Amino acid sequence: MTKKGNQSSSDSSDIMIEACGLSKLYGPFVACQDVSFKVPKGQVAAFLGPNGAGKSTTMKMLTGFLAPTAGTASIGGHPVSLERIEASKLLGYLPENGPLYNEMTPYSLLRYMGQARGLGKQLLKTRLEYVAEKCSLESVWQKGISKLSRGYRQRVGMAQALLHDPQVLILDEPTSGLDPNQVHDVRDLIRSLAETKTILLSTHILQEVQAVCNRVILIHEGRLVFDDTVEKMGKSGSDIENKFRELTIGKAG
Repeated sequence: MTKKGNQSSSDSSDIMIEACGLSKLYGPFVACQDVSFKVPKGQVAAFLGPNGAGKSTTMKMLTGFLAPTAGTASIGGHPVSLERIEASKLLGYLPENGPLYNEMTPYSLLRYMGQARGLGKQLLKTRLEYVAEKCSLESVWQKGISKLSRGYRQRVGMAQALLHDPQVLILDEPTSGLDPNQVHDVRDLIRSLAETKTILLSTHILQEVQAVCNRVILIHEGRLVFDDTVEKMGKSGSDIENKFRELTIGKAG
C-alpha cells in the first residue's frame, strides 16, 4: 500500500476528517476492514474504489449514519459516536441518491432543514439565498420536488449539505445524474468551496479527480490500498485509470 504522503506533517489540530481502524461487518460479510486515514483542513480528497468496495459504507460511518463494528470516526476532533451533535455542526453530507420529501418544494424543504439546525431567521434567509444561487435552484425554487429531474434533485441535496455553512463536506457522487454543463458547474462550486472547507469526495469519474482534488484515497474489497497525492496516482487521466485498474484488478492497461 502506498503510504500517506502529505498528511503526516499536519498538526493534529488541523485534522478535520479521521477514520481510525473503521470496520463494518454484516455477519460473515465484510463491508470494510480496518480503514484508517486523515484529511487535514483545506484539503480535497478523492475517495475512490470499484462498486462494492465499501466507499459509501465508510462515508456513512464517518457521518454517524452507520455505527462501525470496530474503530472510530471523528469530525473536527469530535468522535462521532460520542459527540454526534458537535460533529454534525461541522459537517455537510450529501449521500448517494439521498432521500428527499417529494411533497415539499426546494424552498420549503431547505427552510425546514435550516430551522431544524437552529439557524436564526435572518441567517436562514441569507443561507437560503446563497444555496439557491450556488446550486442554481432559482428556476425550481417553488416547484414540487416530485416533479424535479434527477439532476435538480441532486442539486437540492447539495444545497442541504451547504445550508449551515459547514467546515467539512462529505460528498458521495455529487455529479451523479447531472448533464455535462451541470457537472462543470458543480466542479467549479467544489473548487470555490475548497478555498475554505475540507472535502471528501467519492466519485467514479476519474477526470473529476484531476479537476478538483489534490489527494487520492482508494479502497478495494473493503481495505485501503492507496493514500497519496493525485500526482502519485498519475499525471494524466489515462495514467490515473491505469493505476486504478492496477490496484483493483491487478493489472494496468
